[in-house]
This record gives sequence, C-alpha cells and structure tokens, in this order.
Amino acid sequence: MNPVRIHPFGTRTPAASPSKFALLPQRIAVAVVAIPIILWLAMKGGYWFFAFVSVASALTLDEFYRLAEAKGAHPLRWLGMAGGFVVNLAFIYERLQVDVYELFLSWGIRLGMFSQHQFLSVALIVILLTVLLVELFRKSGSPLANVGATLSGLLVVSLCFGTLIFTRELFPYGFPVHKFFPNAFADGVQFEQINRWGGFTIVALFLSIWVCDTAAYFGGLTFGKHRLFERVSPQKSWEGALFGLVFAILAFVAAKIVVLEYLAFHHAIILGTCVGVFGQLGDLVESRFKRDAGVKDSSALLPGHGGVYDRFDSLVFLSPIIYLYIDFIVLS
Repeated sequence: MNPVRIHPFGTRTPAASPSKFALLPQRIAVAVVAIPIILWLAMKGGYWFFAFVSVASALTLDEFYRLAEAKGAHPLRWLGMAGGFVVNLAFIYERLQVDVYELFLSWGIRLGMFSQHQFLSVALIVILLTVLLVELFRKSGSPLANVGATLSGLLVVSLCFGTLIFTRELFPYGFPVHKFFPNAFADGVQFEQINRWGGFTIVALFLSIWVCDTAAYFGGLTFGKHRLFERVSPQKSWEGALFGLVFAILAFVAAKIVVLEYLAFHHAIILGTCVGVFGQLGDLVESRFKRDAGVKDSSALLPGHGGVYDRFDSLVFLSPIIYLYIDFIVLS
C-alpha cells in the first residue's frame, strides 16, 4: 500500500500515483458539466458574468488564505473576502452606476455618485486601513504576516480576477464604435454585435487556456525530456510548454477567423502568445505557493481537478494582461 500525506486542507495525496490517467474520468465529468455553464455565462455577460467571477474569486481567495495559513499566517479571512467582493464590484461599477442612477432618476432624485476609478480607489484605501486597524487589536500570529497575507490575497486574486469582468464590460461600455463601424448606434444592431464580440472574446480566452493546458500536458507526456522549472513543478517540460504556446496561438487565431472579426490577425497572435506564456507562468506561480505550503492541491473542492485556484491559476495571472492589451492596444 502506498504511503499517504495528510495535508492541512483535509486531502490525502498518495506518494506515488498508480496511473497518470487515474483521475481522467473525474476530470472529464466535471468539465462536461462546468464548461457549458461557464461559456454561457461569458456570453450572457452583465451581472450574470459578474456573479460567476465573484463566486470563483471568493473561492480562490479562500484557498489562497488556506495556503497562507499552512505557512503560519492568520489572514483576516472574512474581511478579506468581503473586501474582495467590493473590489470585484468596482469592475462592473459603470453598469451599476447607470442602473442605480436611472432608478433614482425615475423617482425624481438626481443622485451624485463616484466615478469608477474613484470607487476602486476609495474601496482599496478603506480596505487597507480597516485591515490595519483590525489587526491592531488581534493577538493571533505575526501582524506583519497577517496583514501581508490578507492584502496580497486581495491583490493577487480579487484585483487580478476582477479585470476579467473589466474586459467583458469593455464591450458594452468602452467599445470605440467609430473605429469599427461607419456610423454610430442606430437601431441597436451594432450594440448586439459588440456585445457578442465581448462574450466571444472571453470564450476565446477560456478555450485558449484549456487548449494550452491540454496541449502542454499531452505534449510533455509524449515528448518531454527537458525540465521547465523542476524546483517548482517537476513534471513540466520545455517541450510541453512549447506545445501549449503553439496551440494557444492557433486557438486564438481560429477564434479570430470564426467569431472575432474585430481582431486583426497580429492581435490574435499576440493574445494567443500571452496565453501561452503568461498563462503557463500563472500556473507556475500557484505551484510555487503550493510547494511552499507543502500541499498538492489548493483544495479538494472539484473532483479530479483539486481546487478552484488550481483550475483558474492561469486565468488569475493572465486576466490583467489581457485586459490591458485589449483596452489600451486593440480598442485604443
């Protein structure tokens, strides 16, 4: 019988797996259920997509705090997660601002509200000062470690994950109509097209990450000889990483041809390259956290997949880069 390691998160990890494909049925079953739901929410956009990202962000942040606790820190878990929700809210604030303002206007009240950047700035400042004040009166662990873990979780997870909402919201609320259409909105047809482009952009991002991961896994399994970063992730190889990069680029180029008419080919290639490079770096960043904490998975929430952070580690690291490129380069 193989010895097991008991992890702080309650998962039992065999010292040696009997088969590289032992968890494949579970992984496929979860993917078959989850993938259509995620893609539908991406196409739906608005508050539906915000709800999905907020829930995924909260679960990921909880797992991040568990990793910190495994290293002896005592993050302010519930304060951090509440703050994380407010940070996520900032990325859909423009839509919320319009809806709330129109609601009050229908009651004859002209409501003064923050701008989006003001809301995010105020939220971050209030969260920071609140964490510092609460920690002042705590007696658990090191205040420096506790504050560091609480705030780094907000930045690494909530802020980065929130930019995925920002990317989706660029299309109904930040799209330069004059750059892609000869006329401004007339009958809503252009708006519907732009909104579909927003949904398909998020879908393309998800699919390219999944294609990259799959190609890297099977490419490394078949041809892997040179370790990519053995100290952090011994199973990953340069050959697998190269397969992932190539197929991520092909996935984004295919998306451009099929559904993303607004993207130029060179933008599709660059976005695919970002997925293939920074997505895999995001995976390594989380692997470094887990190795430091002495655990195999961030949690055991998803059968065959580990935790939510395990599934979205690439996306968390990649989302700000994709947002910045699309907003400041593609749509500029």
